[in-house]
Amino acid sequence: MHACNSLVDGPKRVTAFTLAHLSDPHLPPLPKPRLRELLGKRALGYVNWVRNRKFRHAREIVDVLTADLLAQAPDHIAVTGDLVNIGLEAEFTPAIDWLRTIGSPHDVTLVPGNHDAYVASTWPRGVDVWRDYMRGDGAAHASNLQFPFERRRGPLLLIGTSTAVPTAPFMATGRLGARQIADLEALLSQHAADDAFKVLLIHHPPRSARSRRHKRLTDASDLLGVLRRHGVDLILHGHDHTHSLTWFDGPAGRIPAVGVPSASQVIDGKHDPAAYNLFRIVRDGHAWHCDWSVRGLASPETGVAELRQQELR
Repeated sequence: MHACNSLVDGPKRVTAFTLAHLSDPHLPPLPKPRLRELLGKRALGYVNWVRNRKFRHAREIVDVLTADLLAQAPDHIAVTGDLVNIGLEAEFTPAIDWLRTIGSPHDVTLVPGNHDAYVASTWPRGVDVWRDYMRGDGAAHASNLQFPFERRRGPLLLIGTSTAVPTAPFMATGRLGARQIADLEALLSQHAADDAFKVLLIHHPPRSARSRRHKRLTDASDLLGVLRRHGVDLILHGHDHTHSLTWFDGPAGRIPAVGVPSASQVIDGKHDPAAYNLFRIVRDGHAWHCDWSVRGLASPETGVAELRQQELR
């Protein structure tokens, strides 16, 4: 990772910071489960993996995508969850090994997804193994993780939340919960006069289509109320495995929420292939500018290429 760049433009100093965002790697291959592990929801997830998901998610895709991401030399990387598939004990250590290939806990911020909390019995294992990537500044020796957490990186204030909760079979909903909602409101209120560029990291999108009610954020209305009152500059999420840009009301204008496909999705003609986002955030005088570009698999022949570029206003 390189430090953010300071550019001189006439009498004004322009500070640029590049934030990369990827999500939902669902790291393959799935370890062979023990028979006793295939109970309840895991049994259904394993059948789904064998019949469908193992043909859609490939480790070589993750590796090609992250190699291209690292070649862009971002200042920081945000990962918005779903590192594992069905919460097997054997999935969590390979996931931390992968995280270490893309950066140190200082350079990579992780928030968990619903697959990371697939079953209640092993979710504490994910918390224990990945905790350094989910700690707020000043919490290096804390015994328990706290969500939301905050991290300052260059001109950014990164705010990490957890919507990861175990759910019933055929459900993939998320929930922040009353305490996290209240703490998020207090955190944003505390930083109301802070001129940092505020980025909210969350796995589930703040709004889901009716067809995705079984995958929705159940207390999204409470979150959107907090954002209307206090606002952030950018929301990054995963979960839907699609390219998306949605706008939400804030206290001083609209807030962009950007989603991204799974980082391991192959080109199959049905789903958005693997991609990641890059945000070049510039402070020019009293104004923030955010240029968004998407890099991903364009075709099997061309590999990773730029797919989209626009300014988020």
